[in-house]
Amino acid sequence: MTSLLFLMGNPEQGGGGFESLFFLVALFLVFYLFIIRPQSKRQKEIQNKVASIKKGDKVVTSGGLVGTALSIEENSVMLEIDKDVKVRLLKTAVVDVNPEKV
Repeated sequence: MTSLLFLMGNPEQGGGGFESLFFLVALFLVFYLFIIRPQSKRQKEIQNKVASIKKGDKVVTSGGLVGTALSIEENSVMLEIDKDVKVRLLKTAVVDVNPEKV
């Protein structure tokens, strides 16, 4: 019986609620700063790149296709992925626009 009471902790020690709340707030802050904020920042960056696609830009899609933008419409992009091979994709499939790297 005494070993069971020992495992339960000291019931006279108070202030457990404040430390628990502080720990939860600190944990949320860490998640926000290291996971949520950088991901949303990257998503906005990609959306800005996709919105500013121009004819001739190199584009990478979510499926792994790499091509050159031939024409841009409101919701789609026509890509040339090889000589005389053209593909029309939704703009939402575009993951990266980087004319220098590809």
